[in-house]
Amino acid sequence: MNWKTFYALLSRDGHVARRNLVMVLVQNLLQPLLFTFVFGRVLTSGGFMAVKFKSVLLPGIIAISMVVAGIQAVAMPLIAEFQFSREIEDRLLAPIQNGWLAVEKIIAGMIQALVAGLVVIPVAWLTMGSGAAVSFAHPFAFAGFCLLVALLASAGGLALGCSVGATQIGLMFSLILTPMLMFGCVYYPWSFLKPFTGLQYAVLLNPVVYASEGLRGALVPQMDHIATWKTAAALAVADVGFVALGIKKFRKKAVS
Repeated sequence: MNWKTFYALLSRDGHVARRNLVMVLVQNLLQPLLFTFVFGRVLTSGGFMAVKFKSVLLPGIIAISMVVAGIQAVAMPLIAEFQFSREIEDRLLAPIQNGWLAVEKIIAGMIQALVAGLVVIPVAWLTMGSGAAVSFAHPFAFAGFCLLVALLASAGGLALGCSVGATQIGLMFSLILTPMLMFGCVYYPWSFLKPFTGLQYAVLLNPVVYASEGLRGALVPQMDHIATWKTAAALAVADVGFVALGIKKFRKKAVS
């Protein structure tokens, strides 16, 4: 492990992210803000939804923001570097093993996912207005889930970026990301799927469910949610699996 090279690569990715900060913030904040304004402000103020829905929505919006930001931060540049700019060749020539290049990509994606999640909290809170009974009484649980979700997003982005071709980007969003987000308990608790027994247990294969329910349990513990230890364990297993899969695919892609 060449720590100097690793830090230099990470610093370069950080420099690129800072140069594109405005575009990145708009990309990561626009969709969450629209959802929180329409569902958390307009519909609740008009009486179509109960005010307590704000408390359900905010943790889910944080989860979706982190997942989308982490996947986009890793997958999209990887697809371009491997198939268009060939910039990845310069990185592969660096004095560091290919596996550590993949780890650097994961850490860079985690940082962007964490920034996206933390920035969206005050902005979405202000957009929705009063009524969101969110509590930060469990800061360690919240911080732990943020790290687990950020790792899930960036490692998943690494696996997708090394698996999807440039012509399949639209297909990736349509067939993979959209169902994951719609059935990820982002806009409703997992218990609300009880009338649909088969679907309720099928969505447990979706790691976004544990991201939403974990943050919901940390921020709104009074709301019905999956037990904290279960969501943490599921996220840890998913993280290990995606990290291993992502590094394996990156090595294979780099050699080919």
